[in-house]
Amino acid sequence: MKNLLHSAKFLLLDLAGVLLFFLLYSLTHNLALGVIAGLVLALAQIGWEILHKKPVDTLQWISLITVLASGAGTLHSGNPLYVMLQPTAIYLLVGWAMLKRGWMTRYLPPDAMEYVPDLAITFGYVWAGLMFLSAAINLNLAFHLDVKSWGAAISTWGIASKSALFFVQFCVMRFIGRRRYRARIVAV
Repeated sequence: MKNLLHSAKFLLLDLAGVLLFFLLYSLTHNLALGVIAGLVLALAQIGWEILHKKPVDTLQWISLITVLASGAGTLHSGNPLYVMLQPTAIYLLVGWAMLKRGWMTRYLPPDAMEYVPDLAITFGYVWAGLMFLSAAINLNLAFHLDVKSWGAAISTWGIASKSALFFVQFCVMRFIGRRRYRARIVAV
C-alpha cells in the first residue's frame, strides 16, 4: 500500500493545478475563481521546486500551461463547446509529454526501479496511449452531447479509465517485481 500511495502522491501533485481548476469550476461554475486558484497552485508548486533547486517535471509545466490556456480561452470565448473541447487538447498535451522515455520513473519507489525499470518505460507508453484515446473519446462526446451529459460522461470516463490503468499497472509491476526478486534470491 505504501508503494501505491507513493506513486499516486506524485501524480496528484503534478496535476494539482488542473484538478483544482476543474474541481472549483465544476462546483461553483465560477470560471475566474477556478482559473485563479489553479494558477496560484501551479505557480506555487513550480516556485517551490525552483526555490529548492529541484527539477520541475514536465507534467507540472503542462499543468500550469493547461490552466492558463484553458482558463484564458474560456474566459475570452464564453462558448460552452470551447470548454467541452479543452480536455481533448489537454489529453493530447499530456499524452505527448508521456511519450518521453522514462517519464514514469519519478513516480516509482526505489524497489520498483530496481526490479521493474523496463515496465516503467512500457507503462509510460501505455499511459500515453490512454491519453490519446481519451482525447478521441472527449472529441466525440463534445460534439454529440449537451454540456451536462458531456460533463458526467467525461468525468466518469476520466476517473474510471485512469483508476483502472493505475490499478492494473500497480498489480502487474508488483507481481513481476516479486517474481524477479525471488528469482534473484534463488540465483544467489
